[in-house]
Amino acid sequence: MWGGPVGTLGFFLDVMYAYPETLGILLGYLVVGSITYSVMISLGEMIAYLPIPGGHIKLAERFVDPAFSFAMGWNYWYNWTITLPTELSAAAVLINFWNKSVNNAVWITIIMVVVIGINMCGAGVYGEAEFIFASIKVITITGLIILGIVLDLGGGPNHDRIGFRYWKNPGPFMQFNNIQGAKGRFLGWWAVMTQAAFSFIGTEIVAIAAGEAKNPRRNLPKAIRRVYVRILLFYIVIIIGLLVPANDTRLNIATGTAASSPFVIAIERSGIKTLPSIINACLLTSAWSAGSSDLYTSSRALYGLAAAGNAPRIFLKALPNGLPIVSLTICSCFACLAYMGVTTGSGKVFTWLSNMVSIAGLLTWFGICVTYIRFYQGMKAQGYDRKQLPFASPLQPFAAWYAMVFCLLICFFSGWATFLNGKWSTATFVTNYLPLAVFPILYGGAKFYHWRAGKGFYWTRPEDLDFVTDIDQIESDSGRYDDPPPKNKLEAFWTWLASIFCEQ
Repeated sequence: MWGGPVGTLGFFLDVMYAYPETLGILLGYLVVGSITYSVMISLGEMIAYLPIPGGHIKLAERFVDPAFSFAMGWNYWYNWTITLPTELSAAAVLINFWNKSVNNAVWITIIMVVVIGINMCGAGVYGEAEFIFASIKVITITGLIILGIVLDLGGGPNHDRIGFRYWKNPGPFMQFNNIQGAKGRFLGWWAVMTQAAFSFIGTEIVAIAAGEAKNPRRNLPKAIRRVYVRILLFYIVIIIGLLVPANDTRLNIATGTAASSPFVIAIERSGIKTLPSIINACLLTSAWSAGSSDLYTSSRALYGLAAAGNAPRIFLKALPNGLPIVSLTICSCFACLAYMGVTTGSGKVFTWLSNMVSIAGLLTWFGICVTYIRFYQGMKAQGYDRKQLPFASPLQPFAAWYAMVFCLLICFFSGWATFLNGKWSTATFVTNYLPLAVFPILYGGAKFYHWRAGKGFYWTRPEDLDFVTDIDQIESDSGRYDDPPPKNKLEAFWTWLASIFCEQ
C-alpha cells in the first residue's frame, strides 16, 4: 500500500519536483499524511466489516446511493488511467539523466511496450513481475533512508557533516514567487499540498482487493494499522530537507532530468561518483512496476464498471484465461498521452498529469469519507455497537469529517497560483479543475437518470441502510484461511518489511 498511486517512482519524482523548501514540504506532508490516516481508518472500519468485491465503490452504492457509486467508479477509473502516462513521463525524465540526445518518444515507447506486454500475459506474469519489482523497492527505499542519514552526519567521502545547516541558511521556508512576509511562506506551504497528495494517493487500493483477500476481517485491520508506519517512514521528508539547500539551482523541473533529485544532488555533493546512476537504475525499475499496476488496476476498474451496469457491456469481453482484453486495450490507449512530453517536455507533462491524478484521488477520498459518515449514522441509528466491529477507531466520526472537508479545500484551492499576480496558465487551470468539475457532473447526470427511471431521488434513511446482506457468508468465511507462519526470523522480518513498503 505504498502511496503515490504507484510506488517508489511516483514518490521520488514528486519530491524532486515539489516546491523546494524544507519546513514547508515537511508540514505539507504531515497534513496530507493526517488526512490519509483519517481516510484509511474510515475505509478500514467499513471494509473490515463488509469485505465485498468492489470495495469502496460498492460500499458507496449500499450506504449512499447508486448515482454516487457511479461517479466514484468512473472517477476511480479516470484516476488510474491518467496515472499510467504520468509514470511514463516520469520514466522518461529518469532516463534523461544518462542520455538527453535521444528523443523521449523512444524511451516512452520502450517502457509502454513492456508494461502492456506484462499485462497481456495475464495475472500470473503480472504477479511474478511485481514480486521482483517489490523486492527492488524494499532495498532501494531502505538504502536511501540509511544513505540520507549517513550523508547528513558526515559519513560521505568528503566527511561534511550537514546537520541542520540548511535550516539556518537559506532557512526552513522559501517565499513563494518572491512574495515577502507570512503570505509568501503560507503560499509556499500550501503549494506543497497537491503534490503531497500525489504521493499518498493509492493507499485506498486495499479496499478493492478486500473481496479476494484471505481472512479479510483479520488481515485488513492489520494493513490499516500499518498506514501510520508508512507515513512516518516515508513521508516525513525531513531527511530530504536536510540534504540540500532549498535555493539550489538544480532543484528545478525545467532541467527535465533526474539530476534534479535532492538525493542525487546530495550524493554528488558528498563526492560519490557511481551511486547516482545505480539509484537512478533502481528507480527506473519502478517505471515498469508503477505502469503495470496502473494498467492492471484501470483495466479491472473499467471491467467492474461494465459488470455493475455502469459502462457498456463490450468491456466485459474477456479471453478464456479471464483477461479483460477490451478493457485492457482501451486503457492502454491512454498511455499515449505521455507523448505530449516529446515537444512540451516530460517534466512539464508529469506536473500536469500528476495534478489531475491528485485531484481525482482526493475526490475518491472525499467519496470514501461521505460513505463512512453515512455508515456511521446508520450504525448509530440501528443500535449497532461499533466496539464489536473487527476494526473501529475512537477518532470517528471526527476523522472522517476532517478528511472530507480538507480534501475539498485542497481540491478547490489547488490551482490558486493561476490567479496570482495575473500569471494565468490555461494548462494549470485545466489540469487542476477539470477533475473537480467532472465529478459533480457525473453524479448529477446519474442522479437524474435514476430519478427518471423511477428509482427515487433522495438517499436512504440511516434507519434503513443495509448492514445485513452478505454478512452471514462473510462471517462463515472468517478465519478459514490463515497465512502460513514464517519459517524463521529472517523471513518474518522480510514479510513485515515488505508489508509496509509494498503492500498493494
